[in-house]
Amino acid sequence: MECLFISLSTVYDPVNCPVWPYRAVESADALVTQDFEGVDTLDKLFVHAVKRFSQASCLGTREVLSEEEEKQPNGKIFKKLVLGDYSWMTYEEVSLAVESFGSGLAALGQQPHNTIAIFCETRAEWMITAQACFRRNFPLVTMYATLGEDAVAYGLNQCGATHLITSTELLRTKLKNVLSAVSGLQHIIYAGSDEVCHADYPQSLAMHSMQEVMELGTKPENLSKEYKRPTTSDLAVVMYTSGSTGKPKGVKMQHSNLIAGMAGQCERIPGLGSQDTYIAYLPLAHVLELTAEISCVSYGCRLGYSSPHTLTDQSSKIKSGGKGDCSVLKPTLIAAVPEIMDRICKNVNGKLREMSVIQRTLFKVGYNYKLQKVSQGADSPVCNMMFFKRVNLLLGGCVRLMLSGGAPLSASTQRFMNVCFCPVAVGYGLTETCGAGTISEFSDYSTGRVGAPLICSEIKLRDWPEGGYTSQDKPHPRGEILIGGPNVAMGYYESDGEGENDNFWVDEAGQRWFCTGDVGEVHPDGCLQIVDRKKDLVKLQAGEYVSLGKVEAALKSSPLIDNICVYASSDQNYLISFVVPNQKQLTELAKKNGVEEEWEELCNHIKMEEEVLKVIKEIAVTSKLERFEVPQKICLSSEAWTPETGLVTDAFKLKRKELKNHYIKDIERLYEGAQVVLSYSIH
Repeated sequence: MECLFISLSTVYDPVNCPVWPYRAVESADALVTQDFEGVDTLDKLFVHAVKRFSQASCLGTREVLSEEEEKQPNGKIFKKLVLGDYSWMTYEEVSLAVESFGSGLAALGQQPHNTIAIFCETRAEWMITAQACFRRNFPLVTMYATLGEDAVAYGLNQCGATHLITSTELLRTKLKNVLSAVSGLQHIIYAGSDEVCHADYPQSLAMHSMQEVMELGTKPENLSKEYKRPTTSDLAVVMYTSGSTGKPKGVKMQHSNLIAGMAGQCERIPGLGSQDTYIAYLPLAHVLELTAEISCVSYGCRLGYSSPHTLTDQSSKIKSGGKGDCSVLKPTLIAAVPEIMDRICKNVNGKLREMSVIQRTLFKVGYNYKLQKVSQGADSPVCNMMFFKRVNLLLGGCVRLMLSGGAPLSASTQRFMNVCFCPVAVGYGLTETCGAGTISEFSDYSTGRVGAPLICSEIKLRDWPEGGYTSQDKPHPRGEILIGGPNVAMGYYESDGEGENDNFWVDEAGQRWFCTGDVGEVHPDGCLQIVDRKKDLVKLQAGEYVSLGKVEAALKSSPLIDNICVYASSDQNYLISFVVPNQKQLTELAKKNGVEEEWEELCNHIKMEEEVLKVIKEIAVTSKLERFEVPQKICLSSEAWTPETGLVTDAFKLKRKELKNHYIKDIERLYEGAQVVLSYSIH
């Protein structure tokens, strides 16, 4: 295959460390800033799509016919949904809804250049809201629906929004206890058909359904008012994500940043067009999903909305015998975080275990044969028909491409998806780069790599001698990953923390750069491999960010804990931790539980691990840690961490790499059995 990437001349960074910038060959002379000529704002991008695909289906939603209770074999009662077919809005109908909603927001006092917040699950109303804000130049502040109450209150207070869009479900759950702590909020607009009791909320807030706002917007006196469209340098999105201090940070994205990032992403997706159907179920407050959906709309695709609870026939909210969203929608394109792909693999493995020995053997033969073929760049139509056709039906049977992002994808899962379903591309990017950085070619079946730079960005590696990574490393240069280009965001919203914006800078040529804190290795063909993380902020398999320092600070408040190191593997979905217990406290706890051993044996006693873990979980509750921030397994250390041991600095700061190496066997033990894939899928 022709090499798509080039290494430009050697340059030097501000601290005189040699770095090599890498670009795609297609953008060797200049990085791409837009996909369609003259379409330089998100508003223009949607108008451009409406003109081309006005009568085509755009946004689809399944009707909830009923909600039923289903008794499980263990006696528990789960609520299940009975869903109908997808009902669709055309591009033109969506555009009319966007115009009406934007007009209604303006009638409620929302002003251009003033932020407006959305705290809502992924649904059609989310995209309609976003497009209305883009059109009217209302900077859209997004927050994960999974954020904790304190984080939501912090984000809403910091952004200063007067209007909030949410759903009836989040309004009566997460927001109910938050609103009293938010100053400046005046209007709440909610999506959903459930009744809302206005008396349950602060009387200072005006409550409106989304339908009511649209009806207000269609009144002639409101709809006829002229307004100014955004420019390329206007702020489009403030996307809140977790920061290393534990407080969420709002990343400022201009229209030009997002337009450039999506231009790079779309160039790497072969054949994207109006024949495609995309299933939308990841959080729209995540840059991966937001840019994926807007990109698909710009090319005339259908977007069918879903959720992880209704995605497949086996999903938790689908009634037994019912059809999941994939079975009904039959998508051709799916974006997924690794955890979703792992679940699919486990689902298939579970069904295989129920088959006869002969059936399992035949599947194994077919799997290994096709694995050999795809590794050579070929396919096996016979194996697809004989072995994988039924497997493909789990996702509707029509998926042609999958994109993995948000966290590292394990090699075994990537191979499994390539063989049993379709080609999988792996992407690397951050909120701070509008999700753009690299995406692997769909024809590249190698694993562990994240592809080469997109046409909108370039990459440099900066030496990190303290971590042992330099441009002189063999066989490939390694270093801290720096991403530059028009897709790099403008910094953090109203950042007042010391050094918080230091990772953003502009070079002598006027190009913006972001220092990712990740460590990469560049292969001879220009493809990047992520080999380490420099910063303490870690992303779990499902895409949740965890600030290790924040968790450690909370748990060290216990008198039982002298020191603690929280560890997270990005291809797993839970934390583990290593604990140096207080000898007196642990000994007393042991006596209460009838355990009498020497100190080293006491720390290795499984009962004491369980008791300390109970204490940790109690502290986590009082400290208001999120579920994914709580270690699920621990290892007790009888050895104190001192500078002499090499596990902490002279200032007693943790040396994470040394701790990882020291406890590597315990890490393997604590994560043992966490991920199950076909045994022959790794051969």
